[in-house]
Amino acid sequence: MIRVGIIGATGYAGGELVRLLLGHREAQIKWYGSRSYVDQKYAKVYQNMFQLVDDRCLDDNMSEMAKQVDVIFTATPQGLCASLVNDDILNKVKVIDLSADFRIKDASVYEAWYGIEHKAKQYLDEAVYGLCELNREEIKKARLVANPGCYPTCSILSIYPLLKEGLIDPATVIIDAKSGTSGAGRGAKVDNLFCEVNENIKAYGVATHRHTPEIEQELSLAAGEPMTISFTPHLVPMQRGILVTAYASLKKEVTYEEVKAVYDRYYGNETFVRVLDQDVCPQTRWVEGSNYVDVGFKIDPRTRRIIMMGAMDNLVKGAAGQAVQNMNLVCGLDEAEGLRMAPLFP
Repeated sequence: MIRVGIIGATGYAGGELVRLLLGHREAQIKWYGSRSYVDQKYAKVYQNMFQLVDDRCLDDNMSEMAKQVDVIFTATPQGLCASLVNDDILNKVKVIDLSADFRIKDASVYEAWYGIEHKAKQYLDEAVYGLCELNREEIKKARLVANPGCYPTCSILSIYPLLKEGLIDPATVIIDAKSGTSGAGRGAKVDNLFCEVNENIKAYGVATHRHTPEIEQELSLAAGEPMTISFTPHLVPMQRGILVTAYASLKKEVTYEEVKAVYDRYYGNETFVRVLDQDVCPQTRWVEGSNYVDVGFKIDPRTRRIIMMGAMDNLVKGAAGQAVQNMNLVCGLDEAEGLRMAPLFP
């Protein structure tokens, strides 16, 4: 049995980790860490856990936690994990960080986009970017896994095969993305109030969103050359979900069958990436509550462009589900353990 500790267990991603791990046959949560709710019963914070979780919330003492568990999840704001992790901890446990602290390999880029000093630069080279479908073998050997962001996960998986195969021009990639409000976290913010969000859609972080360098870093690896993308996220009035619509110019004429064969070659054996049938566009309602990513595409011969689309649940595959998938890999378990639930509908 894998003993698990969670720092940030009372945020949305942390709460989703708890929900998923309660159904995991090989894992047991030993530490519900929460700086805001120390000594309060977890089920009082999340009433949906009534009679499911009897534990009280503990603090975020990672060093003490490392003495009692095998895996630590840090579902926290940027900067906290980097300020806590050290060699002693990493020699005892596996750490899966859901923040951005170890996703971006260049500390100066991280500091420029996030506006804080990186406190653990010495681990940037070691940390493995935890996009399971692309880095599976490296994740299996990792002590420290950088769990990808929600927008990057959906964007990269939608675009990666065509970049890797050289079918699209890297200089022309544009990503339009939309997210439900849970992506902004559980903290109280005026912009996330019901009256602000309901019956409204807005772009935000235009040309400045912090997930931009993460997407550029990973797509540059696929393209084999540095990439600069245009990425615009939008907030839509729903609780969960990410929808990505990406555009790029084709380098040559291609048929539907040729492009579909590329996606199938990359994802045909993947449990959690579903390549949709022709003329079927991804919808967030088809993946809600699940670890699945649905991808699809449409060739536009008039403009010589291709539209690449992806949909997923931002709290599951975009956060907690992918973190559990990473835990399964680093612990030598069945990668899909605890994640086999079908999407909710309606």
